[in-house]
Amino acid sequence: MATETIPSTRPGVPPGDVSRNGAETLLEVLRARAETTPQQVHLLLYDDQERLTTLNFAELYAGASAIAQGLSARGIRRGDTVALMLPTGREFFFTFLGTLLEGAIPVPLYPPFRADRTEEYAQRQTAILRNAEARALVTFREVERLARLLKPRVSTLAVVATAEPLGAHGQRRGPSSVVQPDDVALIQYTSGSTGDPRGVVVTHRALLANLRAIGHGTQVRGDDVVVCWLPLYHDMGLIGCWLFALYYGLPMVTLSPLAFLRRPERWLWAFHRHRGTLSPAPNFAYELCVRKVSDAAIAGLDLSSWRVALNGAEPISPETLERFAARYAPHGFRPEAMMPVYGLAECTVALTFAPLGRAPQLDRVERDTFQKTKQAKPAAASGAGALRFVSVGRALPGHEIRIVDDHDQPLPERLEGHVQFRGASAMQGYYRNPEATEEAKTADGWYRTGDLGYLAGGELYITGRVKDLIIKAGRNIYPQEVEELAASVEGVRRGCVAAFAVPELRSGTESLVLVAETRETDAAVQARISAEIMRRVNASARVSPDVVRLVPPQSIPKTPSGKLRRSACRELYLRDALTLRPAPAWVQVTRLVAGNALETLRGLFTANHRAPQD
Repeated sequence: MATETIPSTRPGVPPGDVSRNGAETLLEVLRARAETTPQQVHLLLYDDQERLTTLNFAELYAGASAIAQGLSARGIRRGDTVALMLPTGREFFFTFLGTLLEGAIPVPLYPPFRADRTEEYAQRQTAILRNAEARALVTFREVERLARLLKPRVSTLAVVATAEPLGAHGQRRGPSSVVQPDDVALIQYTSGSTGDPRGVVVTHRALLANLRAIGHGTQVRGDDVVVCWLPLYHDMGLIGCWLFALYYGLPMVTLSPLAFLRRPERWLWAFHRHRGTLSPAPNFAYELCVRKVSDAAIAGLDLSSWRVALNGAEPISPETLERFAARYAPHGFRPEAMMPVYGLAECTVALTFAPLGRAPQLDRVERDTFQKTKQAKPAAASGAGALRFVSVGRALPGHEIRIVDDHDQPLPERLEGHVQFRGASAMQGYYRNPEATEEAKTADGWYRTGDLGYLAGGELYITGRVKDLIIKAGRNIYPQEVEELAASVEGVRRGCVAAFAVPELRSGTESLVLVAETRETDAAVQARISAEIMRRVNASARVSPDVVRLVPPQSIPKTPSGKLRRSACRELYLRDALTLRPAPAWVQVTRLVAGNALETLRGLFTANHRAPQD
């Protein structure tokens, strides 16, 4: 395939850091780009048919201004929250920035992606919209009917509209009010429980501090080209890709998450065509490019321009790093381009980066010592059965990390504990959730991440999530290891295995349960798969699963960004509901409509019987 080199406005020199010109908010960044390089191509958008459209900075600003005018015409004012239920496309970019131009606060939501999960989706989004006190919900034509079903459930929701009519009101010349660095730039909802939405409040100051830190970690250049398939409702896609590219005035090649999942090679060919240099992705994306891409699909592929492949947002598998590097080395990919990273929404997005230009660093530790004492003692080079963890480097400039015990006391190196951080990109708190905010902070001002890890040589090694840790016979078992082993068995769908603990009351310990998806339906074949899972896990992880449960595809719940929801899977297992199929989509929609009618009647009844006021 032919390549297309995107011209840089300043080739060979560092890109413009707009903060040097006085920009302290994202809106000032946008205006600076539109005024200084209006004709520079910023977004190259591929649709699912691989048709390409482009947007320059002037067009981006004009589209955002039109959305701002449309929101104003519908009564949206400074400080209002505007939910964005939009897929990857022009409308998302326009609406996000248009919301900011109006002085309002964007709240990205994931669009519905499975018709058979309509009720669950409505329940989760209703909880978020209520917590955010959303005044407007901007969506797209294909799901407008579903979006309107949410309106009666959210008392603050005054406007439900698609993006196209909003942008038909002409352009606004400037923001409705002056935006300050400590004003809220966005609210990013984490993939938490339905009943307790946690919206991370990110200010303009924290956002720009994180973008500058990412630029430092990647040593961003003027000829960099970002390539992104990540969903824009997720912090890694929104901030780590797009807003990073906007801040540094870089072009970004964009394709939809569905396009990537259907044909992962599209991501790789985008590097080839446009000489892409930077891209973040979770571990499963690199694994998918190993397993689902045929040799024929990448014949002639050239990845030599890819200089930084950030890997984060979920546990990083040493095996995936090795498999990806081996598979794509003949296509010009360099092992030292892979950069393991760590971050979280509570720190805007990025917290630690491995050193640029160094192949991933793996730490081999003695299994029994670590699982029993939490000491990460280096294993002998020839020792079998060692645990391997990946370094995610050091804290970015302006940030700090530490490892503490259960009482928030710092621990020495090579002793596992709780990972905590503080720094310039820390969240303001969780929106309208002071209890959760208080729980997240320590008495001395550090933030709890919920992750476990240890330091070695000053670098951070993440070992797992606190809530996912399995304690069995006095040993700490990490689910990602046994999931990886189970997924290596033929017939098991990789990335579709969940390991979790259930209490064993008689023994006072926990039972290890493994749930694995498979397309195999023959009982004899399933029995062989279960036996092989037991054998491999026992041989390599030195632990025997108490239960291996095989289920059909799409039985294991995941977040919209593809992460396993182990707690939800555990609840389904305990209710014996893993294989229950949801009702047809039309039935779920009917129930939502009926539920809206009941809520309306209940509200009328309450109003008619309210005690008279003095």
